[in-house]
Amino acid sequence: MQEKFPELGLVKEDCTEMPWIESILFFAGFQGESQDILLNRTRDSIRYFKGKSDYVKQPIPESGLKNIWKFLNQEDVNRAELQFSPYGGRIDDFSESEIPFPHRSGNIFMIHYGVGWSQEENAKSQRHINWIRRLYSFMARYVSKSPRAAYFNYRDLDIGMNNIKGNTSYRQASVWGFKYFKNNFRRLVHIKNKVDPTNFFRNEQSVPPESLW
Repeated sequence: MQEKFPELGLVKEDCTEMPWIESILFFAGFQGESQDILLNRTRDSIRYFKGKSDYVKQPIPESGLKNIWKFLNQEDVNRAELQFSPYGGRIDDFSESEIPFPHRSGNIFMIHYGVGWSQEENAKSQRHINWIRRLYSFMARYVSKSPRAAYFNYRDLDIGMNNIKGNTSYRQASVWGFKYFKNNFRRLVHIKNKVDPTNFFRNEQSVPPESLW
């Protein structure tokens, strides 16, 4: 970091080293708690959040970063976050078609946008959702295009959903299917048609079988 990003001024004292399982406690807000707390399936209060994602292929200019900072300042402290996950290295050693996950060579990093609010603030939820949607719209100029890719594990129903009765067409499902899986989506549709032609296993953004069209 000192060699390639000296502007950050990072020193060893700024870092905390811990086993992976303790990092789970850390990011969940359970610092100092026993690992047994992960076995507790009930929470004292409910937290809500909205997440979205993007892939970046070209460096974001300084002007863009300043505008992102302005967006973050519109939300209260510790309510919104952007996670930048670096890509490259071993990820680039596999072709896009090797497994369903296609986001390989050419990506600098992936962004996860997140905003959260408490159960007591749920009446104001639309304000937070509108905020993250405006940020996502602004970021379109800096991220992947045709399609604007997304990370499957950060489900974003804004980019499309199956019909309630499950009879979603290939064209309709392609809207989110190609964002998550790129050209692998076609292969996933054929597999779905073989193993689950009646679409028994489904959710809001599941891959539909051809047999329903």
